[in-house]
Amino acid sequence: MCGFTGFVGTLEDKERVLENMMNTIVHRGPDSAGMFTDEDAALGFRRLSIIDIGETGNQPLYNEDGSKVLTFNGEIYNYQELRDELIQAGHVFVTNTDSETLLHGYEQWGEKLVERLRGMYAFVIWDRSEKKLFGARDMFGIKPFYYAKMNGTFLFGSEIKSFLEHPHFEKVFNEKALGNYLSFQFVPTNETFFKGVYCLQPGYYFVYQDGKMKAVRYFEPNFTGDTDKSFEEVVNEVEETMKESVKMHKISDVEVASYLSSGVDSSYLTYLSQVDHTFTVGFDDQKYSEIQDAKEFADSIGMKNDSKVITPQEYWDVLSDFTYYMDEPVADPAAVALYFLSKEAAKKVKVVLSGEGSDELFGGYNIYCEPLEYNGFDRIPMWMRRFLGRFAERCMPREMKGRGFLMRHGKTLEERYFANATTIFTEREADKLLKKGCVPGIQRVTAPLYKRVQGKDPVTKMQYVDMHLWLVHDILMKGDKMGMANSLEVRVPFLDKEVMKLAQRLPLDYKVRAPKTKVALRAAADKVIRKKTAEKKKLGFPIPIRVWLREERYYTQVRRMFESEASKRFFHTAYLIRLLEEHKKGKHDNSRKIWTVYIFLVWYERYFMHEKPVHPAMN
Repeated sequence: MCGFTGFVGTLEDKERVLENMMNTIVHRGPDSAGMFTDEDAALGFRRLSIIDIGETGNQPLYNEDGSKVLTFNGEIYNYQELRDELIQAGHVFVTNTDSETLLHGYEQWGEKLVERLRGMYAFVIWDRSEKKLFGARDMFGIKPFYYAKMNGTFLFGSEIKSFLEHPHFEKVFNEKALGNYLSFQFVPTNETFFKGVYCLQPGYYFVYQDGKMKAVRYFEPNFTGDTDKSFEEVVNEVEETMKESVKMHKISDVEVASYLSSGVDSSYLTYLSQVDHTFTVGFDDQKYSEIQDAKEFADSIGMKNDSKVITPQEYWDVLSDFTYYMDEPVADPAAVALYFLSKEAAKKVKVVLSGEGSDELFGGYNIYCEPLEYNGFDRIPMWMRRFLGRFAERCMPREMKGRGFLMRHGKTLEERYFANATTIFTEREADKLLKKGCVPGIQRVTAPLYKRVQGKDPVTKMQYVDMHLWLVHDILMKGDKMGMANSLEVRVPFLDKEVMKLAQRLPLDYKVRAPKTKVALRAAADKVIRKKTAEKKKLGFPIPIRVWLREERYYTQVRRMFESEASKRFFHTAYLIRLLEEHKKGKHDNSRKIWTVYIFLVWYERYFMHEKPVHPAMN
């Protein structure tokens, strides 16, 4: 919907500083701007008009006596229901926005407001009389929220880049985050690559007052698998719940469209939503393109499909701007393709539906089958499996079939599984690559998560870990940032409060029956869309990185970056060059390792090799 930024703390020339901060996130809201300042705080807002698109929907918003001020990014889908309840309680509304519901809801229910919300959101409310800032992030982390406390000032906002305009902000690279990034391909904690800057975790609210911040968790996933319904009854419940969620997610005063791949998630959403436009991107190489399948599906249900073929040069040319919009490096090649997808959609609409979250809630990743398919091997004594795993890692050729399996099963699930993405660099490899070495950190990230799901089945444990790591720091981050880079709001009907209630009750057999995933969801989709799509195996978003890195043009471009001063600052560059040469000659597929380091270096150059990164619109 929008973007906001601001700070609590004293400062001369507050309005000018706030305006500069707002200008860095103009892409999140090009339709209008608004600001509030008083002696103690400053709140800035950039608007993308979607609900109550007239001037009455502008922010910041105020309550009746002006004592409370709101800036809000997102959508509250049950706002009409809450609005009616608040009017009955005596509150007076002056707009038709969902935003105003937050203000009066906070007056009525205080911090318990968040327990009543159904939607995607990040917001702050400044209480002028108590000099207190209240803020929250939605239960899944669909909308981003960052904060930092520096030199007596508390900064907050939708994107980190806005902080760089504040004179109290100290831009320092957080090098200790680099080790985990090399393994995860993203920073997997509430820390960021900017020292002292944190993201508010999903399902948390906070209060900042008298220089102190208190964060409180108000939601945690609880996969009980507790249902007494038959499979057929559950499939019908999935169908009805998804229909209702899509209906709620289509609430808008502007047209809503849909992303469309060749998979079941976006296809099912597209069918349920009956939108007028769908959008797809792909590449010339048919092995890396879903355009044809998406067009065939759209034709099968009588819908329009706009598609774009991304050229290699377009893809590589946008990488620096991509890292600017992301705030932090995320080395998922699909994130760049999402930039082009959102750009294509933004030519015609302001809002799209997307299928993120289905895999985490309904059990959709292919790797979820592994604990069920190979439980016979896992009965081998652990000491023997550990021996085989170490032997495979150190003695077997990297491309040899079975090596990865032995390495994974030479560890417990808690030791080996930390996100849906394949390990990019093992901690041992990262230690060899980094000049300062790698302090083991993967278990520090995952152990607290596994502790909270002790006693659950393996698939549920993997879902829980993915919801807290992969979904938040990769899937949703790239979805929001790439959409907003093109002033496009991305809505995710699978990540809905009511859908979550249903998903938490699904027993294992309704989620995964190896080799089949998303069993109940696929059965619901199979009732209304073609079987070819409903039953299609999870593909992901294929990108021809491995092919491009063997081409002289892009090999040279990457090698130049690997030999740069920034690269020499952090990495043993001889190791990087060896990875690149091995890949080019076809000895090993090192594409993911190369890409992870390269994206980091492109980001580092944009943010830390210059005083301030320049907004792409100013280039």
